[in-house]
Amino acid sequence: MKPDIHPDYVDTIIKCVCGAEYHTRSTVPNLNVEICSSCHPFFTGKQKLLDTAGRVDKFNRKYNRK
Repeated sequence: MKPDIHPDYVDTIIKCVCGAEYHTRSTVPNLNVEICSSCHPFFTGKQKLLDTAGRVDKFNRKYNRK
């Protein structure tokens, strides 16, 4: 690496609003995030898939499915 052109790579703490903290290294000293893997609905299994505008029912009617 060339000297004096790269940012400092320091220890950092990533803090989520849910209270989770992750210790890692980054060029940014401290990061605050709104959502992380411990509170995101996709990763926690709480995500619900919604059928907007009845698309699944429309498909089933179109192809005569039950």
